[in-house]
Amino acid sequence: MSAHPDNDRLLSYARAAQHGDDVALGHLVRATQGIVWRFCCNLSSRQDADDLTQEVYIRATRNLVQYRGDAPVVSWLLSIARHVCADQVRRNQRRTRLAMRLRNERTPTTMTPATPELNELVAALDPDRRVAFVLTQVLGLSYHEAAAACDCPIGTIRSRVARARQDLMSAVRHAQAL
Repeated sequence: MSAHPDNDRLLSYARAAQHGDDVALGHLVRATQGIVWRFCCNLSSRQDADDLTQEVYIRATRNLVQYRGDAPVVSWLLSIARHVCADQVRRNQRRTRLAMRLRNERTPTTMTPATPELNELVAALDPDRRVAFVLTQVLGLSYHEAAAACDCPIGTIRSRVARARQDLMSAVRHAQAL
């Protein structure tokens, strides 16, 4: 079974939606929301995935008239999702920095080692490596599709995935040594 719906069908939905066909837009969303949600879930959290997926479709609908069909529809949507998730990461980082600053002003913190789980290990990857890894290894996109979603060369995706694997293996070895 394919990792995502047939691009010709999705393209026909997108083209019809560009001309104001709300039914086609609904079909497009239903056909792609699973893969978009899984991508958002893997780049953020299950708790945020619904809201992030909704934001992806808000942005996609706003920009649908600009979609030319150069990339597969799913790659286009995942590219939007990548930006939505990156915006969320930046918001979370700002909140975390502020919370840490407030905590540090109150009492010194003590760190206790936690048992890492796979999701935590993937979440700890460099953001570019995590995106490439999730697209290809979790969602099953081809390197070509992932490159289109990330708007970068296919070789960059290959190297990011290879480095992500190395990072994950090192993290697992490190965790096992603790």
